[in-house]
Amino acid sequence: MPLHKAKDLSIKSLKSFEHLVLFIIALATLFAIGEEILHMIAIRTVELADLLLLFIYLEVLAMVVNYIESGKLPIRMPLYIAIVALARYLILDMKAMEDWRILAISLSTIVLACTVIVIRWGQLKMPYPKNQDYDN
Repeated sequence: MPLHKAKDLSIKSLKSFEHLVLFIIALATLFAIGEEILHMIAIRTVELADLLLLFIYLEVLAMVVNYIESGKLPIRMPLYIAIVALARYLILDMKAMEDWRILAISLSTIVLACTVIVIRWGQLKMPYPKNQDYDN
């Protein structure tokens, strides 16, 4: 088998595996959303922490869809998920936390938000040239 055909077969195999794992991630996320909705129905209450968890799941699904459509994963999406996860953590456990931990989580959230702003600013002010391929 020539080297070129082996390379093509390897790339196709890895792409197929990548799509399988993305499908599993999407299914697991949909399952988790269903479990959370059933939990809210069972306790007949919707709390802010539940809504934030649903937003995290929604962002994961959006990230999977974006990755399938474009073949690229924008770094901002995991940063958004991290910001919401930190906010949820603060909301759930703030009463039991020491002051230094609340401060550390708050500063971490600010650092992540500033990172998103810097990345977005860079995309707007210094975009990649249209004909250049940076993936190789």
